[in-house]
Order: sequence, then structure tokens, then C-alpha cells
Amino acid sequence: MARVSHLGYLGDRTGKKPNIFPAKILVAAIALLVFTAGAVLFGQLTGIGTVRVDSGSPVAIRDIVILRTAEDEVIVRDAAGGGEIARYETEKGGFVRGSLRAFARMRQVANVPLDAPYRLIRWESGQVSLSDTATGERIYLEAFGRDNAAAFAVLLERREGGKR
Repeated sequence: MARVSHLGYLGDRTGKKPNIFPAKILVAAIALLVFTAGAVLFGQLTGIGTVRVDSGSPVAIRDIVILRTAEDEVIVRDAAGGGEIARYETEKGGFVRGSLRAFARMRQVANVPLDAPYRLIRWESGQVSLSDTATGERIYLEAFGRDNAAAFAVLLERREGGKR
């Protein structure tokens, strides 16, 4: 039986020059990193090549509490008054339900209470954002489409006691 060192690779390498990493690739990778860092710095200092979204000032703000019942209903309450703004029965309020699941997951990871209020904000630009007051996360709802943003926008205007 042949020894392990003579099964091919190790036996063939004796007396040969070891493989080294090509210097040109290393220099090119370093140059790319330096260029990228320089481009980011240039963009931050001058504003050229960057995209900024200016939503303006808040026009309407409402703190809400979103709860899920044992019957799988989603209840939206006004955080200040405690009154019910909307109730979504099972199979209704799909985007509100999905957002609740995403934020609930973030709250579990951050180990914060699930019943902390969310903040709905309508901006001067017409955009609507949903912020989690417990974790500091904010999403601009137009990124999910106008209809989905409208599902939360109605909660800003709706008076307590509204059904959906």
C-alpha cells in the first residue's frame, strides 16, 4: 500500500515552487477598494451621485396600537385615547396583518413589548410612514404600492369606532 504522501499531490510537489497568489489580482482588489471608498466619500461630501428623499415636515401624526386577538382578528386602537379605530376580521386587512408580523418579529428580536405603540406619519410630500416607537424602525409605505400605503393612510383620518 502506498503512503499518503505518495498518493499524488504531495509526492508530485516535492522540489517544486509553491503556488503564490498573483500580485496583479491583489493590487487590483486594493485599487477597487480605494476607488469605492473615495467615491462614497466624494458622494457624501458633494451630494453628487446620491439620492436623497426629502419628505418635508409631518402633516399628520397618530400613535396606534395594533393587537391580534385569539380569534385572529387584528384590532387597531388609538394609543392616546384607547378607542378602536379599525378591526380586521380573519382574511381581511392583508397588508396591515403582514406589517404587523414583520414588526412583531423585529420586536421579538429586540426583546421589546409587543403592545408598544406604532407611529403613523403623513408627510408634506404625501408619503405615509409607519414607525415602531419601541425599536426605532421606520418604513415608508409607498415602497409597497399606493394601495398598501392607503390601507394605513385611512387610519390617520378614521375616527375611533370605525369598522373595516
